[in-house]
Amino acid sequence: MAKVLILTLGSRGDVQPYVALGAALVGRGHRVTLSTGQGFDDLIAEHGLSPAPLSVDMQALMATSDVRAAMTSRTGWLRAFRATQALMQRQLDDLWTVARALAPDVIVYHPKAFIAPYLARALGAAAVPSFLQPAFVATSSFPNPLVRLPDVGAFGNRLSHRAMRAAMRLGYGLLLRKWLPRHGEVAAQPRLDVFRGYHPSGGPVPRLHAHSGCLVPKPSDWGADDRVTGYWFLTRRSNWQVPAELAAFLAAGAPPVYVGFGSMPAVDAERTAAIVLGALKRTGTRAVLAKGWGGLAAATHTTDSQSADIQIVESVPHDWLFPKCRAVVHHGGAGTTHEGLRWGCPTLVCPLFGDQPFWGRRVERAGAGPPALPLKHLSLDGLSAALLALQSQSFRKRAEALGAEIRSDSGAAGAADLVEAVWSDSEGAIPEKAIP
Repeated sequence: MAKVLILTLGSRGDVQPYVALGAALVGRGHRVTLSTGQGFDDLIAEHGLSPAPLSVDMQALMATSDVRAAMTSRTGWLRAFRATQALMQRQLDDLWTVARALAPDVIVYHPKAFIAPYLARALGAAAVPSFLQPAFVATSSFPNPLVRLPDVGAFGNRLSHRAMRAAMRLGYGLLLRKWLPRHGEVAAQPRLDVFRGYHPSGGPVPRLHAHSGCLVPKPSDWGADDRVTGYWFLTRRSNWQVPAELAAFLAAGAPPVYVGFGSMPAVDAERTAAIVLGALKRTGTRAVLAKGWGGLAAATHTTDSQSADIQIVESVPHDWLFPKCRAVVHHGGAGTTHEGLRWGCPTLVCPLFGDQPFWGRRVERAGAGPPALPLKHLSLDGLSAALLALQSQSFRKRAEALGAEIRSDSGAAGAADLVEAVWSDSEGAIPEKAIP
């Protein structure tokens, strides 16, 4: 039995897939601890993992003006970075406290937990990097998903990755230069590549890419250690109860459209809610609206929401709801994008920041939905036209074909194979197995 520590930071979309990976490892008899921000202990524990919460509350943090500004501009990102320096230093302290107490055999980490290779080296453990977006290994096949660029050719695409990587190195380098001198027990030298991971033997570890190859095929210029497993879907617990009002709504008419913007606090929640409700009314669309962390919460305060064709919910497991929907409209997080397509739903992405525009382009390129509509530029006419376009049979057929491919991915089980191989192989050489 291995002791596995999973480190991730962010919203639910940054946590849930790691719960899925942890659950796969728990099912094989391993002891798994997942450490992340506050508010996820129940989700973690109900799937058999041990929660180790950090001191940060991500929902409260994302509601601050600095972080909201970071979602819409580069200057806002810089301002947020400066404003959260003390918080990030405290997070690093928390991560070290958790890792030292557990003394894991393997650490699986999200790039936001960039200190993981240093902690692994100090503890004699292996550190396995994992990515929910193909944004951390350079390629000429597409531009970096974290920059808003169309395909600019092989040279330009690779340059965008190098530029983003340099920016990330600068950011985490500044934090490490402040943190490491305060913790002499964690060696600062030699420097480690946080995107490559660490093995005590000096051998390689796999880099886990948790996206589907049908949306982003493995680039030819990635290495053998880069493993595209498919997305890590979390299996819903059997004791989940369907809200009675939602069950009645679904039974009362045709399959609805899902509309929800997840953990994204909208730039102007009132405006966003008014546009969404207006477009649904104009097009006669039955819909389930998920309030999330703020993007559509304002919808509950408007008279347009009082309609037999609209059902507002706090949150519902996507793997239960999406098979009952005819289309999905969302912010374009990696998890929601994969989940919607997994069930053959034509998809409209309304991105706000980060990798969300990238997934919108991937959906359009795959023929599973219309062009993305940026959330901060959403209009009544634009959303109305997109809702009508989602009824296209061509979008439906392509979404269903993609769904069949996504459901065949190895996903969390394949990633668990690779984590087990890191633990069991003392030389650090990872067998190829059946994962590309």
